[in-house]
Amino acid sequence: MSRKRIGPLYAVTDPHWIPEDRFLEVVEQALRGGVDVLQLREKNKPKDFVIERGRQLLALCQRYGVPLIVNDHPEIAKAIGADGVHVGKDDPPVTEARALLGPDAIIGASAYGDVDLAVRLQEEGADYVAFGAVFPSPTKPEEPVVPMEVFRQARKILKIPIVAIGGITLENLPRLMEEGRPDAVAVISAIFGQPDPEQAARALKKVLQKYLEKP
Repeated sequence: MSRKRIGPLYAVTDPHWIPEDRFLEVVEQALRGGVDVLQLREKNKPKDFVIERGRQLLALCQRYGVPLIVNDHPEIAKAIGADGVHVGKDDPPVTEARALLGPDAIIGASAYGDVDLAVRLQEEGADYVAFGAVFPSPTKPEEPVVPMEVFRQARKILKIPIVAIGGITLENLPRLMEEGRPDAVAVISAIFGQPDPEQAARALKKVLQKYLEKP
């Protein structure tokens, strides 16, 4: 495991699920429910908007002792003063993000369903890797589903935390934890698409704690 522990409940914001006029209120509900990591994901907003929102979220996250990760953009993460960044195949590489954000930043990277890629990302200095989608995802319906065997292979090789993402719900989380045993799960609609985000987060966290306490 990396010195920078990730998880186990990793929430990703999405404006599709969070009303604009209640954005900070809804995120705070999730934080109260026990979210361990928060990722700011804004795909289509102007840079200045994302930086301002990120600074508001950072102040909120700091009150709860939760790291804030920015999706895709290391330079925006730096401008916000965020704890780190998560990059995918079309974003700046891990090495570039590390050079910009420094040794203490949390750098996460998407490995999709590719264990060899995950190994390379680890070698480049990623603090965690994410595999997904593990189930059909309402956020990215075009994403292929990653077999549970990928998680089992990755656990034998990787020394950094493994995050599962994509289509995870309270109902299918036990199967994921039984068969894949990731170190953390990243969710969007399972928290922010629910009537009560705080209670949704608590319920997910209860399941995670049950499995992560196992030897």
